[in-house]
Amino acid sequence: MSVEITKVKYYPELREIAVLADEIWHECYGELLGQGQVDYMVEKFQSLDAMTEQIEFQKYTYLSVCENGELCGYLGIKPEDDDRLFLSKFYLHKDYRGRGIATAMMNYIFDEARKIGKKRVYLTVNKHNDHAIDVYKKIGFVVTDTAVTDIGGGYVMDDFIMEYIV
Repeated sequence: MSVEITKVKYYPELREIAVLADEIWHECYGELLGQGQVDYMVEKFQSLDAMTEQIEFQKYTYLSVCENGELCGYLGIKPEDDDRLFLSKFYLHKDYRGRGIATAMMNYIFDEARKIGKKRVYLTVNKHNDHAIDVYKKIGFVVTDTAVTDIGGGYVMDDFIMEYIV
């Protein structure tokens, strides 16, 4: 297995991630959130326009994850003004799960946090996404808070906030 994680620098790379995001989100969240909310959230947070705005105006960095040269996942991170790094996006295509790629992705995030002087990595996860919550807990993340966020369109995100000390 050859996993390569690289910063997305060019518009065509970001476009490929947007296509992958649409596929992954519908596979992961269709049953949990319903088709309408998934469509809405992909457009609002994971479309090419949304990700471009996050990079240009909100200090986000997107990273492509490739195995043997094939795009299979992506990460979105944002350094906060305090000692935390926000892990906003952590997605791996279903065909690539169970190969150790997610572990490599998480280790990359922890290393990146240390490199930029951050002491904690935090993320949000849907309160009903039991599998993801279990995985994050196994890694060492702990629930530190909850958040219900109105995202418009009649939808809310009902999340746990989880944190890992690097």
